[in-house]
Amino acid sequence: MKRFITSSNALLLLLVFIPVALLLEHVLHGDAVWVFITSAVAIVPLAGLMGRATEQLAHRVGAGLGGLLNATFGNAAELIIAGVALSAGYYDLVKASLTGSIIGNILLVFGLSALVGGLRFPVQKFNRTAASLGSTMLVLSAIGLLVPAIFHMLVGTEQALDEQTLSLEIAIVLMASYLLSLLFTLRTHSHLYTGPVEDDTHSDAPSAKIGAKPAQASAMAHADEAVWSTRRSLTMLISSAAVIALMSELLVGAVEGAAEVLGMNEVFIGVILVAIVGNAAEHSTAILMAAKNKMDIAFAIASGSSIQIALFVAPLLVFLSYAIGPAPMDLRFTGLEVFSVGISVGILALIAQDGESHWMEGVQLLAVYAILALAFFYLPV
Repeated sequence: MKRFITSSNALLLLLVFIPVALLLEHVLHGDAVWVFITSAVAIVPLAGLMGRATEQLAHRVGAGLGGLLNATFGNAAELIIAGVALSAGYYDLVKASLTGSIIGNILLVFGLSALVGGLRFPVQKFNRTAASLGSTMLVLSAIGLLVPAIFHMLVGTEQALDEQTLSLEIAIVLMASYLLSLLFTLRTHSHLYTGPVEDDTHSDAPSAKIGAKPAQASAMAHADEAVWSTRRSLTMLISSAAVIALMSELLVGAVEGAAEVLGMNEVFIGVILVAIVGNAAEHSTAILMAAKNKMDIAFAIASGSSIQIALFVAPLLVFLSYAIGPAPMDLRFTGLEVFSVGISVGILALIAQDGESHWMEGVQLLAVYAILALAFFYLPV
């Protein structure tokens, strides 16, 4: 009987960090750095389990409702982490994690995917039409982040109320655009986002058109695995979300202490570390699919996750801040954050034009990510 350790099974080994983090926090009262590290690592497999449970539920309820379910819970782990930080008043960390998820998915995830896939296949192709739509949606998100920053530069701090109102209204526009994009991808133009199964001896997963939501694309990657029952899927979804919330409380509570000891600023922790933790499970799926010459799926995960963060998670957090935050959160990001998102979106749009990628493009994307990471690291503490 053939047995092998898949990427998802390997991630499950990291679940051991859940009791370790709890032990360090509540029994040993360990250093904030170790609490931060262990809780962050523990979130990675939990996010993978939560995504898998969502995929299984989507498989049970059918294509239409399943697509909506995937679209809604595609970035649930990031939303939970940000929600915990939001309730604690760490608004800079929340906004930095949003920025980090967007640029991380574009530059790091797709960069690694293009590099790993390109080392095995000289040229990898993906659907240009759907890729162009995804790039356009990301341009919209960049505009939504840019306008509040420009407005603040023009009016200063004297119009704080108007600035907050502007952020709320932009959040409404972004959310409405996202809901309409679901109508477009799931109903009126679903043919662009459902690719046929290919007869490919080098791959065990079906292809996907660009623009499929991250959980949808990930589900394709797990198409050969056993189907869970509805009860098991719901139990796994709820329990994973609950433990992620618990680990997120430990992570957020240790942020200040860890940042002080490590000499890192809060923005760097949010943009780089927290963003990577929340997206690690998706990252591994995208890279594995690129290695199997399924660049459609890899691109779908990278662009689709970024779209969800910008058009769904960000405005939702603005709405939630009125209910659970110490004060309403605005969409005014720092100049470096806005610049980073704009650069990332522009690069993705250029790559999407020809519908092809190779390993050198992966190197270039990773180089840009490294440069931006260094810039965030050297921001004043």
